[in-house]
Amino acid sequence: MPQTWMITGANRGIGLALTMELLRRGDHIVAAARDPWGGALAEVASGQAGTLTPLELDVTSDRSVAAAKQALDGRPIDVLVNNAGVYGPRDRQTALDMDFKAWREVFEVNVYAPLRVAQAFLPNVEAGSGRKIVTISSRMGSIGSNPSGAIAYRSSKAAVNMVMVGFGNAVRDSEVAVLLFHPGWVRTDMGGGGADIPASESAAGLIATIDASGMAQTNSFRNWKGEAIPW
Repeated sequence: MPQTWMITGANRGIGLALTMELLRRGDHIVAAARDPWGGALAEVASGQAGTLTPLELDVTSDRSVAAAKQALDGRPIDVLVNNAGVYGPRDRQTALDMDFKAWREVFEVNVYAPLRVAQAFLPNVEAGSGRKIVTISSRMGSIGSNPSGAIAYRSSKAAVNMVMVGFGNAVRDSEVAVLLFHPGWVRTDMGGGGADIPASESAAGLIATIDASGMAQTNSFRNWKGEAIPW
């Protein structure tokens, strides 16, 4: 039976790959982005009028999230995927030289926004049959297995892990599973052309692992194959 997935940052990279993979198998997608009617997502949406719903959403804006929440009022969502994210500056994000303004911007997108979105659309998820909230994190947020460098990005992913585990504990009694994933080093604008795997491979693995996950896996931190990652 088709499910309804809501994906933030659905207009590019892993978000677009997830959208395309889910559409191929017949699921319904709420494709959220600041401009969901432009670029590759618009091309995908043109032939998917019955199964893809473009949703204008700036995850850093309380007003935008409130408007999107109103637009989806009463619509069940089986799986909510917090995918929107940024890497931050390509230089000046080390422990010895930090662009603090850029660091704050990274936290706005990578830390504050996933909780803002999860809070807003929790009623939709509770109304669905899947009852899963997924956040795309990164192994770069693992304190247990990380070198120096990329401090803005690494710290944001470590922080969102903590935030979403706290959220998972808060909604445990509602039986909403909260899941954190490292998607792999993916060939996207963020990951670069020299990354390990294409976005389609990451998306397929993530979907299969999410499908197989439930309350027994809530608050877990795993890769796209379902393998555990140290905190």
